Amino acid sequence: MAPELGLIEGYYGIPWDWAARERVMRRLAAAGYGFFMYAPKADAFLRRRWRETPPEAEAKSLAGFAAACRDAGVRFGVGLSPFEVWRDFGAGTQAALADKLAFLDDLGVQDLGILFDDMRGDLPGLAQAQVDIVHWIAGRTRASRIVFCPTYYSDDPALDMGFGVRPEGYLEALGAALDPRIEVFWTGEEVCSRAYGVRHLERVADQLRRRPFLWDNYPVNDGPRMSPFLYLRAFTGRPAAIGPHLSAHAVNPALQPELTLLPALTLPESYRLGDDYDYGAALAASAREVLGPDLADLVRRHVILLNDTGRDRMDPAVRDRLRTRYAEFDHPAAREIVDWLDGKWVMTRDMMNADH
Repeated sequence: MAPELGLIEGYYGIPWDWAARERVMRRLAAAGYGFFMYAPKADAFLRRRWRETPPEAEAKSLAGFAAACRDAGVRFGVGLSPFEVWRDFGAGTQAALADKLAFLDDLGVQDLGILFDDMRGDLPGLAQAQVDIVHWIAGRTRASRIVFCPTYYSDDPALDMGFGVRPEGYLEALGAALDPRIEVFWTGEEVCSRAYGVRHLERVADQLRRRPFLWDNYPVNDGPRMSPFLYLRAFTGRPAAIGPHLSAHAVNPALQPELTLLPALTLPESYRLGDDYDYGAALAASAREVLGPDLADLVRRHVILLNDTGRDRMDPAVRDRLRTRYAEFDHPAAREIVDWLDGKWVMTRDMMNADH
């Protein structure tokens, strides 16, 4: 049984433009994706400046995208990160949060993400404080589904190194106290997990007392370590057997919207075909569908350079030849490759910290 599939824009870096966002949403909807959650880390009005209403032009664009999702039969969602709100959840904070929820309700938000990821978490009583806030929000939103992202959303020790050692029994405390109707995001054994297994998901479900809502950090390529690469290969390590152990499966996309479609269109095939899934054939099919035969053949020939070698380790002469070759194509994916080769999406640690 395949879980509900969707996309969550949870990346750091330059957000997609609205036309590209709608184009990707509609292509994925046709392939069976059922929800789209808008939550780019660079949207300050969902993070550091969450108390403020976005400028009129941005609010209008977001409302237009919500309408496009409804037209395509896709659930529209927004991920809100009220930054470390549990440190001061007094009357002023509550009033500001109520105003924000009303704004999101007016947009027609169906899926509301409450995202407490990438924040300090080594605090006593963290789980109960977060549960109380999520329950407060649940009583004041018209969203029909709430998905909560814990501060510790993976087993990965990198989270403890970056945000403080997780409180003992954190997941169990969340699971015991959180309303069972509220979903919980989980990225797996690592922040960017290479594979998912049934036994791992069963263990997490026992801790959370509900099946995890998978936040799959592939093909996302943000940050200084990953932005020099274009992750174009088909999905692997997501066997169909994990489907019954998930409440949903959300893909965190690449910084390049058109290129995101190459791997994203293979995920439904992995679930549909099960043991008969051939990841090479799946990528070939999605590349032809998205790129057309000539550009698809070129990209597949260069997968090792783009996906594995990466921009920074590529010989400059090779990089120049690739740039010339892809510049010959009038296609948004080819333009994304040219821009990537030119360094448009290079990210530093300081850039990521600016989005925190």
